[in-house]
Amino acid sequence: MKEKIVGIIGGMGPEATIDLMTRVIRATPALDDIDHIHLVVDNNPKVPSRIKALIEKTGESPLSCLQEMARKLADWGVDVLAMPCNTAHTYHPGIQEAVSIPVLDMIGLSVAAIIAGHPGLNTVGLLASTAVIDLQLYEKRFSEKGVALVTPAGGLQKGIMDAIRRIKTSRYGKEERVALQTAATDLVAQGAEALLVACTELSIIAGEIDVSVPCYDSAQVLAEAIVRVAGKTG
Repeated sequence: MKEKIVGIIGGMGPEATIDLMTRVIRATPALDDIDHIHLVVDNNPKVPSRIKALIEKTGESPLSCLQEMARKLADWGVDVLAMPCNTAHTYHPGIQEAVSIPVLDMIGLSVAAIIAGHPGLNTVGLLASTAVIDLQLYEKRFSEKGVALVTPAGGLQKGIMDAIRRIKTSRYGKEERVALQTAATDLVAQGAEALLVACTELSIIAGEIDVSVPCYDSAQVLAEAIVRVAGKTG
């Protein structure tokens, strides 16, 4: 199968985009440079804020910007697009309408990965931005599979949002890791049988989560999907 060129609609945030690229490289069965996937990356931190548009209701919609990025990447010859931002997937249908090439759906891929890995699963704990939770981006998909979602209780979600904002500045450390671990522990206490890290900022520090249930990461799911669609598996 001819290897495909993958375009990345990035910058949300910049470090999360680099994290995805690193995950793609590590997931690729390469023996030399030439074996890696051809990525064309628009790491654009000027995309209008999803938080201001969706949570605070004070900012402009990022859809037109995301559509333009998608069109430019398509014009540059990529075969498929990926976007390492869960919150921005609320605009996925509009982005897909703007181009004739496929736009990978990180939400659907992540739900499918958990369901496939754990048949009979009843409850998943979600570590995500407040926008993803409020918009029910994952709740609707899991509900179709008969799976319930739990989210961090009380002020723990505020701690998650504070961590996301700090990670976007690339100035983060123990406090953000503690907030994520505390929320993860709370989700298990609420009965979560698996966790899903559904924010690509949180993915940057999620490798240190220590819980007694399986922990999935939407960024890793997307990276592995990129490797598959590019024709580099096996």
